[in-house]
Amino acid sequence: MNARTHRHFEGGRLVIASHNPGKVREIADLLQPFGAEVTSAADLGLPEPIETGATFAENAELKARAAAEASGMPALADDSGLVVAALAGQPGIHSARWAGPDKDFQAAMQKVEDELKDKDDRRAHFACALALCWPDDGQGVHLETFEGFVHGTLVWPPRGSNGFGYDPVFVADRADGGHDLTFGEMDAAEKHKISHRARAFGKLVDACFG
Repeated sequence: MNARTHRHFEGGRLVIASHNPGKVREIADLLQPFGAEVTSAADLGLPEPIETGATFAENAELKARAAAEASGMPALADDSGLVVAALAGQPGIHSARWAGPDKDFQAAMQKVEDELKDKDDRRAHFACALALCWPDDGQGVHLETFEGFVHGTLVWPPRGSNGFGYDPVFVADRADGGHDLTFGEMDAAEKHKISHRARAFGKLVDACFG
């Protein structure tokens, strides 16, 4: 987390630095109570920066900075993914890349399942880093970063058509607020109570929106 004093978001326009419509929709839903006039990087025609970071936090910060600098507005970026214990943390920061250029997450989920063949350990967790960046207003760029996690187990075959990404194969642990439904079977409000993104967002709200 940024060591400087937290900066408060005062309302107005905010860019969600993503071209993923599911992610934009989920973040916009979370932002709805806080007076943000949300637009997305895709809506503004902003290019997607190359994600060269080694961690979720580094990639979120890179995307937030790029969107804030290009738009001149505060920008919120998410970098998140599925971390599978038996696959040494893969797909991790490469979760979207496993879906290929066509964003085929059905193929990505199949790839995970293929990699887990003959492995008994089905443990996994979702990780999310959120970075909120204000553009340089004469006092320098200000950046805040927060992380959230939810632990669970992978199931097969995929279940449910809600959510996006790897949601249909992930069941959150009961100790982490889950039950027998995959994230793909939960409605949005239910998922928002326990998801990795909601947990990172809660920290962001406490620091910058509270």
